[in-house]
Amino acid sequence: MIWQDIVFAIAGIIFSIALVPQVIHGFKYKKTTIQKNTAFWTAFFLFICAITSFTLRLYLTSFVYISSGILWSILLYQSIKYKEKK
Repeated sequence: MIWQDIVFAIAGIIFSIALVPQVIHGFKYKKTTIQKNTAFWTAFFLFICAITSFTLRLYLTSFVYISSGILWSILLYQSIKYKEKK
């Protein structure tokens, strides 16, 4: 494991922790303020980063990117399911 893997992983963990309250809020109140496009593209590129980091043998970083991608995918699901009613 190289030091860059640890640094990227720590940053990714902090970003994921910061995202958890938004996910919980969406499930609790059955509404979302995240746009579908934002959630989709963020999740998509996090999964791309996960694949790329895996090929560089940055396994910890890859795992964290996958975790963040899953959280953004949940936000995408919420933005589709809990459409804001006008």
